[in-house]
Parts: sequence; structure tokens; C-alpha cells
Amino acid sequence: MSDPAHFHPLDGQHGSAKPSESTARAIRKMFAAVAPRYDFLNHFLSLGRDVAWRKATAETLRHVLERPGSSVADLCCGTGDLAFELEHYSAGRVFGTDFCRPMLVLAKKKALRHSTLFLEADTLALPFPNAFLDLVTLAFGFRNLASYTSGLTEIRRVLKPNGVLAILEFSEVQGMLFGPLFRFYFRYLLPRVGTCISGVRGPYRYLHDSVARFPNQQALADLLNARGFQNVRYTNFTGGIAALHLAEKAS
Repeated sequence: MSDPAHFHPLDGQHGSAKPSESTARAIRKMFAAVAPRYDFLNHFLSLGRDVAWRKATAETLRHVLERPGSSVADLCCGTGDLAFELEHYSAGRVFGTDFCRPMLVLAKKKALRHSTLFLEADTLALPFPNAFLDLVTLAFGFRNLASYTSGLTEIRRVLKPNGVLAILEFSEVQGMLFGPLFRFYFRYLLPRVGTCISGVRGPYRYLHDSVARFPNQQALADLLNARGFQNVRYTNFTGGIAALHLAEKAS
């Protein structure tokens, strides 16, 4: 488990009710290994759609971001791309958190012309007071939590009453023709290309396997409802390759 090249999500309690420290360590090492090529691979393997999805997410959240004095945190922020998009509309403060230091090093280098404050932190133990944030976002990071339920409990803790949670995540692809074509690409071609470019075995197999095990659109909505969120809804992007789930902390 300590070698990200041999990590497989089924080896630990990935996404389980109880957090697994060994799973968290393996995921941290895996992302550290691919950090140097992370941005390029995201854009290349998605044909640039990941950029559009983040922009659409920030645009959707403008009504929260534009509140004077708002506090926003992008969790599992990676190299900061969504945090920077949120900052474009923010009339308050934007934070970015991640537990992978090499990712944060890259984010801070990109942040020289931005005001986002980046913090090294685990989403299961956030450094924010109770009821502190107006908005919490996660872009392709919620799927990697060692425990979805523990993550949602911690997010509820730091959100203000009626605060907004936005989860942008890979989901179930729709369409009788597009669905099978994309699944073939995602299962067979993407792991090979990702491994070739990154020079690291394992992470892009993990990407496919973790998405395959992740709740689909409705199942994630049901989980949010069950964990104390209300007004849960979602929007599909690019035929369901990604979906944006929005919810509010029940007051």
C-alpha cells in the first residue's frame, strides 16, 4: 500500500464509513507522484473540458461568491485551478486546502497573481471553526476521501446554516452511443496514455476504478440528503462525464 504504483482502491476502506489512514497515505503518495504532470494530464485527457467544467461551476456559484465578506474553501484543491476560478467572482476570502504538499507547492507558485490562501489540511479534519464558511467546493476530490460520511460530517461542521456545498465529480455517462464509447476510452485508453505521460504506474488505473465505484448522480444526491443537506440537485456536464451537485446545510 505504501507504493502508489501498486495502489488499488479496493485494498483499503476507500469511501467507507470509517476513515482508513493507510488509504489516505496511499492516495497522498499517489498524487505526489503525478503532481509534476497533473495539470497537463487533466487538460489533455479531458480535451480541455475540465477547464470548462470548473468555469461553469464558479459561474453557478456567483450568487454566494459575490456576497461581501463571504468565506469560501475549495477542499482537495490540488494545484488550485477551481480556487482561482472562484476567486474571479469572490467579494470575500477564498481558501484552498489539500493534504498533498507537492500539489500545494504548485498551487502556491501559480498563486503569485492571486489572493487565495492555501493551507495543508485533510478534509476529514479541517482547520476552520464551526459554522465559518458560506461555501465549500470540491472538484474531483470528494471521490478520493477515505470516508465519504466523515467528510460530509466535517463539511457540515464548518458550513454556516444554509451554507452551500458544491461537488464537481466524475459520474455516470448518459447515452446509448456516447456512454459505451466513453467507457471504452476511460477503461482502456486513458490509463495507458496517463501512465505513459506521467511515467507513474497505477494512478490512472486508480482513476478508472475509483470512478467505477463512485455513487452515480442520484446515489450521491441521496447520500447528501441522508447526511443533513437539503435542496440537493445536480447538473450533468458533457453527457454525464462530470456532474455538479449542489446542496445546502440544513439549518
